[in-house]
Amino acid sequence: MTDSHVLFDVTDRIATITLNRPEAMNALAGDMRSIILRQLEIYAGDPKVRCVVITGAGKAFCAGGDIAAMANWQDNQDTSVMEDTLGTVEAVVTLLRTMPQPVIAAVNGPAAGGGMNMALACDIRLGCEKTLFSESFVKIGLIPDWGGFDTLTALVGGAKAMELMMTGERIRADEAHRLGLLNQLYPMESFRDDVQAFARRLAAGPPQALAAIKRGVHAAANASLSQVLDFEHRNQVELILSDDAREGMRAFLEKRPPKFGSD
Repeated sequence: MTDSHVLFDVTDRIATITLNRPEAMNALAGDMRSIILRQLEIYAGDPKVRCVVITGAGKAFCAGGDIAAMANWQDNQDTSVMEDTLGTVEAVVTLLRTMPQPVIAAVNGPAAGGGMNMALACDIRLGCEKTLFSESFVKIGLIPDWGGFDTLTALVGGAKAMELMMTGERIRADEAHRLGLLNQLYPMESFRDDVQAFARRLAAGPPQALAAIKRGVHAAANASLSQVLDFEHRNQVELILSDDAREGMRAFLEKRPPKFGSD
């Protein structure tokens, strides 16, 4: 695999990562995971990148791992490649959770197995009528990875997560939206434009506050009320003196749109 199987673009402070194996429904193979990790590390440290979008080329988001490659590992009785692959996946999921920018999964079509859980690892998921999810691991005798046990359970609850993981059933777009797997459901014909509009809205927001909101939401999932209150207290005191808060309040008082962050 080469970088051509993962495309990158930064426009209007929005970084877009496009999985580019449309002939294979963008299944992850070779060094695609490492390429994604390396680019995310670059974006995480770039203050000019204010939002990240992950999507797929063609008609699919991502079909998960390349099963033919995994079958070769079995033939060779070798789990070392699986070990290395999972290590990279875990680093990607951790970075998606901890990088300061909001990360959007633009789920333009089927997202199965690792593709589904990659989307769930993002902060926000936007879909269209072609969106289709499946925890398909069970169909090949495996369990979810890409942090799916954490993210799916948090989104739909233990009982539903158990059902979806044990059956591998397909979840169509309207049901995914109802379950909370999708934040927004857009028409296919305007999907790309709607995703960009949503991303521009986040990219125009106050980056320090958005980063703190991201940390707070993830931390609250496993925190006590006292821990949540302590998080709010510490971060609010810090943010009140930030450039973003100063700009936001002055813009409000001056009745004009705020201009957050540095370009």
